[in-house]
Amino acid sequence: MPVPRSILGTQDVGDLELQVVAGAWPDDVRGHFVVSTSDQRTHPVHAFFGDGIIARLPLRPDADGRFRWRARVIDTPSVRLRRRRPDLFTAGPVGTSSPWGFVNAANTAPLPWGDRLFATWDAGRPVEVDPVTLEFVAEVGHRDDWKPAIDQAVLPLISTSAHPVIDPERGCLWTVSRDVMTGTVSVIRYAGKGSRVERWEVADAVLPQATHTITQTRDWLVLADTAYKIDTDEVFGAERTVANNPDGPVLLIRKDDLRPGGGTVACTEFRIAPEVNHFYAKYDDSDGVQVVMEHTPGVDIGMYLREDDLDAFGRPVDPALRGMYCHGMTPALTTVLLFDPETGRVSERARARDPERWWQAELSAIDWSIEGQTAPTRHHLVYLGFHPEAINQRALRNYTGRIDADLFPPEETPAVLVSHDRDDLKPLAEWTFALDDYPTSPSFVPRGRGGTRYAGTDPGGHDGYLVVAVHNDDRFRVELFDAADVGRGPLAVLAPPPGTTVPFLIHSAWMPEAVPAPELERLGFADDLDDRLDQLAPDLRAITREVAAELAAGR
Repeated sequence: MPVPRSILGTQDVGDLELQVVAGAWPDDVRGHFVVSTSDQRTHPVHAFFGDGIIARLPLRPDADGRFRWRARVIDTPSVRLRRRRPDLFTAGPVGTSSPWGFVNAANTAPLPWGDRLFATWDAGRPVEVDPVTLEFVAEVGHRDDWKPAIDQAVLPLISTSAHPVIDPERGCLWTVSRDVMTGTVSVIRYAGKGSRVERWEVADAVLPQATHTITQTRDWLVLADTAYKIDTDEVFGAERTVANNPDGPVLLIRKDDLRPGGGTVACTEFRIAPEVNHFYAKYDDSDGVQVVMEHTPGVDIGMYLREDDLDAFGRPVDPALRGMYCHGMTPALTTVLLFDPETGRVSERARARDPERWWQAELSAIDWSIEGQTAPTRHHLVYLGFHPEAINQRALRNYTGRIDADLFPPEETPAVLVSHDRDDLKPLAEWTFALDDYPTSPSFVPRGRGGTRYAGTDPGGHDGYLVVAVHNDDRFRVELFDAADVGRGPLAVLAPPPGTTVPFLIHSAWMPEAVPAPELERLGFADDLDDRLDQLAPDLRAITREVAAELAAGR
């Protein structure tokens, strides 16, 4: 049973003391590793939809030689409301609803911005947290500026991106807002302070499924339809019968066309296949818009495992995996695509595929400094492996004609960490994990200090370290690799006492420092409240005002 049975544990969230249990921790590792996860104690139907937890690990030991892992539930308005009336919150296949509206889980990815830290997910505004205490600071932008997909009395459903981008030259955050019914999409710009955001509707274009990721170059924003499809029948209690689209549109939007004040903006539309969830552009676009596409053929994130499921080989699914998403049914494919906004043509420059070893390219690490994004040298990818016990027969039925079961390995295969050359995707080094290991999102840590705070002395992704958190039923570990040669294996391993595990970790990031959130004008929860509150019963209105008063008082 290679997928750890502790991965969806409901243990309390707390601090851990990690120590070096193998190798030697290098003296030049610096900064903080931050990671998002979903609180399984809230009993989400889908493992990805629990309330947000964020954890921070300093990459330097304290005076006692320990590394202190700090984890906190993010006390968003929806979390505070749920604590007062948990009986009114109902978990469903696409999130959690209540009389107040929809929970903003903020559980998918940490997003550093200088010394600030945000937490994101696909169905709620980005949430700012304090990098030191990990306490809730504010949601980004007034609800109405986002044009919610579904408005509610207090908690609107805002369909957005779990991976916004920080523009290093324009000093803003770019993301999107999407209408879940029509697929129309808008670009959102947050200037970094204040209670408002700007919005531009993209003319004559739709993204029919989702917008999990966006990316950018110096002059362009890159939006793509991503492989997560809502089944409306499933929302109302029926079986999930949809499959993700096998191809989809990519939209290029010129940043200079996003003029102050909002409005509409034109785009250049392309179409790519197969489907994709994560993608990363080279910031330098002087030779066209080059994007690494981590395709996800046969990965249905929307399908989750149930206790009554049969797995890919016809065996009963272990109840311990209830709620886990359906793993990859097709070998992974990664490409480098070149988009030409002038001609509207897209061409493939490189591809990586190995059906015997590389299944489910789910998590990756790059050098996020402006220098590293401008001239990237490495694309580090974790391939999770083939896990038939985490593939259900319902998904295989939905993808009839698109899955070649003859490619299935006879048994589970281990996860592999691969360092690809950024230009041609050739594997330069790789490390194979033990079969019972489940590695999570890697983060790149630069070596030395370069021209900007997030850069090392030799940017690009090859000179530094990779931090990888690893689930295992024996105990959770944090492994450190040399980014220049991951094939050497971990240089050092951090771990808590034997038997200590943590809930399913999702995306991670690296920050050079952890300092308190700056004093800035931001949106207050009370700013979102108006006469729509009258839709609620008097006792629920009173609870809402209590939460608003708490947050305004900094409690």
